[in-house]
Amino acid sequence: MTLSIELWQLVGMISSVVGVLTGAFAFLLRLLLRQFEQRLAMKFEVLEDESRNWNRVEHDLVQLRLELPERYVRREDYIRNQTIIESKLDLINERVARWHHQGGQS
Repeated sequence: MTLSIELWQLVGMISSVVGVLTGAFAFLLRLLLRQFEQRLAMKFEVLEDESRNWNRVEHDLVQLRLELPERYVRREDYIRNQTIIESKLDLINERVARWHHQGGQS
């Protein structure tokens, strides 16, 4: 049994196979590009969400920095003020003791 194919039939078969392969390749390429774009879009959404979260955290930190001086006293400031108050109380105590020692006369 002999198979004979003419040149124009061979060219037609090759061109149709190449056309099918080209179409399949183009389809796969479009599919891969679509998946790539979807993944990029998902990553950008996640980044935007994280960016919004960081903006909120930054805003909260700025608010805290503004509120801290109004609500809290630094330890060093408290100690300095307490020392001043205690020295004034000691001075008053000395004056009362001296006045009491003098017999309560002014």
